[in-house]
Amino acid sequence: MTRIVLRGGRIFDGTGSAPADGDISIEDGVIAGLGSGLDGDEAVDVAGCTVLPGFIDCHIHALLSSLDTIQNLNMPFSLQFYLAAENLRKTLDAGITTVRDASGADLGVQRAVELGLIDGPDLHISIIALSQTGGHGDHWLPSGNHADIIGVTPGRPSGIVDGVDECRRKVRELLRNGANMIKVNTSGGVFSPRDDPSHAHFTMAELTTMVEEAERAGSYVMAHAHGAAGIKNAVRAGIRSIEHGTELDDEAIELMLANGTWLVPTLGVGRFILERIEQGAAVPPAVAEKAIENQRLRADSFRRAVEAGVRIAMGSDAAAESHGRNLGELALMHEQGLDAAATLRAGTQSAAQLMRIDERVGTLRPGLRADLVVVEGDPYDFRAYPGNLRAVFKAGRQVRGLVSSSATL
Repeated sequence: MTRIVLRGGRIFDGTGSAPADGDISIEDGVIAGLGSGLDGDEAVDVAGCTVLPGFIDCHIHALLSSLDTIQNLNMPFSLQFYLAAENLRKTLDAGITTVRDASGADLGVQRAVELGLIDGPDLHISIIALSQTGGHGDHWLPSGNHADIIGVTPGRPSGIVDGVDECRRKVRELLRNGANMIKVNTSGGVFSPRDDPSHAHFTMAELTTMVEEAERAGSYVMAHAHGAAGIKNAVRAGIRSIEHGTELDDEAIELMLANGTWLVPTLGVGRFILERIEQGAAVPPAVAEKAIENQRLRADSFRRAVEAGVRIAMGSDAAAESHGRNLGELALMHEQGLDAAATLRAGTQSAAQLMRIDERVGTLRPGLRADLVVVEGDPYDFRAYPGNLRAVFKAGRQVRGLVSSSATL
């Protein structure tokens, strides 16, 4: 086995320590050591660079490749999977070595990454988000048609459920089909045409049933939640993370603090949606109106959550043309109140803790999987990402950047 030493740079290990001079060695896919003067079979000069843990994006949609409703409805069925492969490649190129897919990717996509058939980050899947009838996942139109972008396939069932028994059965079905976690929509959303993001969805009995079934299988639940009522119901039910958290009020923040609930703010997605609408993406007028209001509220909620000490993990909600632009979320979190070190941890250690994988990835420690990125210049210059990335390693294999042991990254 070859031992590779990255030498002459600085290390941000993700544990809370400031970046410090040091070397890092990699052997057999894991981190072998950190320190100075480490020996190895090959040495890579990373002078002027900082080595960080590979980034983790807690909220993407690999199978969403366009926001244009007409374009999506005209897409041949199998094309979604070929486009997903390209989306995952772009994501890995951007230094994201682990992702949590929040609806769409199924066991086959996950296996394709594991087998090396497609190039992408380690993929954790929810398969399909659960929605009540008339909720965020229900794309019924007044014509009687359904504009379902993520449709029913073998291994990816319908996510529309009503009542405790249906919720219990569907959670069990998704876990059987390979879901690593359960995604539920506890409020309306922006891209669902017939609901209101401020309205709470599902009863408390339905939500607690989902949480109980997931936890019995050693899993957990994440919640799409915009409105305050939907957020608070999710937290009270024991859901592990709030995705978006657009309308956090004081009570919601207090509940999240008391329960240790995570916030995945997805600050960039609202801005991206508005950009695409301005560029002519064909979306219903009601969707455009909701996107504008949603973006106005989100930044203020995030700032108040940070000031209160709510636990934050990075999630970009990357879909469509934003795959590969995931790390833009770092700059937005920092500019809207999260300090620089906490911003990097939100995309590394904190994200791993949320996903319960912090004993494998998220920090640079001997014995953990060697997922890491090499960043040129100031690692706190978040606007420079991903252009400042000089190399990406996944499980010890250099998947992006220079590979010659005599090269200077």
